[in-house]
Amino acid sequence: MIYVLALASAAVYGAADFLGGLASRRASTFAFVIVSQLAGLILLAALTPVLPDAQASSRDLAWGMAAGVTGGAGVALLYRALAVGTMAVVAPTTAVCAVAIPVLASIALGERPSLRVLAGIALAIVAIVLVSRSTPSTPGTSGTPGTPGTGVGLALMSGVAIGLFYLSLARTSPDAGMWPLVGARTVSVTLFSGLAVVTRQTVRMERPALRLAVVGGTLDMLANALYLIASRMGSLSVVVTLSSLYPASTVILARLVLGERLNAWQGAGIACALVAVVLIVG
Repeated sequence: MIYVLALASAAVYGAADFLGGLASRRASTFAFVIVSQLAGLILLAALTPVLPDAQASSRDLAWGMAAGVTGGAGVALLYRALAVGTMAVVAPTTAVCAVAIPVLASIALGERPSLRVLAGIALAIVAIVLVSRSTPSTPGTSGTPGTPGTGVGLALMSGVAIGLFYLSLARTSPDAGMWPLVGARTVSVTLFSGLAVVTRQTVRMERPALRLAVVGGTLDMLANALYLIASRMGSLSVVVTLSSLYPASTVILARLVLGERLNAWQGAGIACALVAVVLIVG
């Protein structure tokens, strides 16, 4: 059951990211993040009466708020990266970084990774270099050959933020139920709404983009709930690994719907990234 939940979260995360990339090309990142995060919060609030009783401690809510800040930042950076870069390059790069963060945290806490994990980290670095080798003829990429494009840089920052999001949610207790996610979404919606007001960013969206934002936000919340449940039932390293395979879903959708094509270097980089995700946490 744990593996099924984690893999399901990966599939749903990938679909949400794909829709986010499409919507971000039709509306501002601020507008999409606010609407999508709000849609997820409304869904969770609507389901709260039918969910099992739960009681969150102040510690659980604090970790939920931390997840809201890091998760909101990660999603914003990811959707912007998906808007300016190639989905099949951005998604695996973000996933590798998101998995690496829990590994680095475990090392800092005294754990010693196996040779397999070290090999995965090394392979992840190689993957990041390879997927950064864009060419002018490759649609949806930026930069010059051998120079990381804007989308890749944003994907790296997004991966770090998402990795911290994973860690924050994993620190909550099972007794807290879904309340940490409620706290996370409340913080992220408030934060980005405030930033939109301060920076005078418009939150208006055309109807097609609005539909994508609502569906994407709903799917993202569902994926978060699946991940949270799975992380409380089994090994965090296993759950994070399986959940981080979401680029496969994004890549498949990008290939089927958008017909995105990659050069040989990027194709090799994606292959390395997917293998690295598995190797890093064994």
